[in-house]
Amino acid sequence: MENTEFENPAQTMQKMMEDLGHHDEIQIPKTFDFKTAALVTLPNHRIVSDLTTSIRATAEYLKPARRKGTAALTDLQSLIAWTNRFKGATSVLFANPVMSAPGLTCIADYHAQGDIDNINPDGDPTASHCHHRAIYDFPLSNEWKAWMAVTGAGNQLPKTMSKDEMGEFIELHALDIMDPTPAIIQGNENDENESWENRLIQTSQKIEGRFGQLTQFLGMSKQFQIHETSNLTIVSNRETGEKEIQFVNEHKAPDGKPLRLPTLLIIAIPVFLGGAPYRMAVRFRYKKSGSNVVFTLQVLNPEKVFEAAFKEAVQTATDETGLLTLMGTPEH
Repeated sequence: MENTEFENPAQTMQKMMEDLGHHDEIQIPKTFDFKTAALVTLPNHRIVSDLTTSIRATAEYLKPARRKGTAALTDLQSLIAWTNRFKGATSVLFANPVMSAPGLTCIADYHAQGDIDNINPDGDPTASHCHHRAIYDFPLSNEWKAWMAVTGAGNQLPKTMSKDEMGEFIELHALDIMDPTPAIIQGNENDENESWENRLIQTSQKIEGRFGQLTQFLGMSKQFQIHETSNLTIVSNRETGEKEIQFVNEHKAPDGKPLRLPTLLIIAIPVFLGGAPYRMAVRFRYKKSGSNVVFTLQVLNPEKVFEAAFKEAVQTATDETGLLTLMGTPEH
């Protein structure tokens, strides 16, 4: 048999090179469903290349397959507008009520309601990527942060201040302080008062306090002298014969008269930046420390005020978007 392969070595080599470089034409579907793998078939003893990632990237070059990303918004109305623009049947709001870092998150493509389906060959029909989000971190007002820093919010103790430090703080935040109304000064709780007046009256009665005016606190910051006298008293128990020795300390003014100072003041400050002001009672205390007098200011029950302001804002978002609101943080 005639072997033509050896009669023309150049043609034989060219034919071998053509066979080695041959591969089937890649057929890319006109519509790509992002589930189908795209493989290239090559001759024997050649590698098989997976072009799925490249084709998916090419398909998303002009139009993405789904929405994703997180928008960071700077006010509540922007979060509401974003939510109403992109919300769907499965969208959900998450409200994080942590006092130090409150936040509100909308997940536009949240999981649908229903049981988990782990055996469906096409995947769980209720599952979603949860990649399209908007977050709003409630900005605490400068007034709130200043008073909380001095009064020791949470488990922190109030800051101890000297006369000059207390005076500087009162002067700097004088616009936050409001004088008590006649109803509060009289201390008579009734239906003719405003609700916040009765609330402050109840507070003063519980702790046996007395509200003061701004001018009183400013005056104390400019000149405050205190004299302490200790009186020795002996109390005897006639039945047992035991005796108890007590030292009764009394703070007096320089003229010798007992000091009668206000123990409470009223502040009206917003919790969140740009929000409505809330009226709160602040306890004013002083004590003698050696030859000096130190002061403390402590806001009473700031957690309740924060909770009221946060719930009001969250309720506004819930009402204006019509979405389910869950308290807490979403899955990561």
